[in-house]
Amino acid sequence: MTLPILYSFRRCPYAMRARLALSACGARVALREVRLRDKPAAMLDASPKGTVPVLVLPDGTVIEESRDVVDWALARSGDTAFRATWDEALTDRIDTEFKPHLDTYKYRFHDAPDRSQAARAAAAPYLAELANRLETRDWLSGTAPGITDLMILPFVRQFAMVDRPWFDASAPAALVSWLDRGLAAPWFLAVMDKYDPWRPGAPEPIFPEAA
Repeated sequence: MTLPILYSFRRCPYAMRARLALSACGARVALREVRLRDKPAAMLDASPKGTVPVLVLPDGTVIEESRDVVDWALARSGDTAFRATWDEALTDRIDTEFKPHLDTYKYRFHDAPDRSQAARAAAAPYLAELANRLETRDWLSGTAPGITDLMILPFVRQFAMVDRPWFDASAPAALVSWLDRGLAAPWFLAVMDKYDPWRPGAPEPIFPEAA
């Protein structure tokens, strides 16, 4: 059986989000790990925008946004209860409002510390919103991890990793605990295996691996 092809980059939060959803929904793909500084021509032919994830279906359909990959995985699984764990409005705010502050905080941390610190302060209300939800539950989705957790965890991880000592000391305790639970969870660790960058003709590992 011909599998869909997923172009991914291990540390990209959008690609991480896609892998988490594919794994949770049991949607197996042929994984092509890429280096963003050396993108394969096959990926650029499929998706000239040049960002990951890119999912190429056997019929040639190209899905090139992480949320659309999540939608595809959920539709394929038919698990309506799992889909119901997705707070799309909260995900919208993280994607469109929080992410720009995260990018400035991360990418200007060394060369423009004043801008970086201002961006960190601007991101704080979004972190507080997440923490408020976590005061009475272990996961953003409720009593168990759900789609909302899979969608947002990679971005909070990226934020925390800019200055993890600061995050641990200054971010809301409920948010720190949630992040630590997620990063230690088997379902997260399983999508963070390292793969060699793909080259034409090279073997393509199957993701997720069979249990």
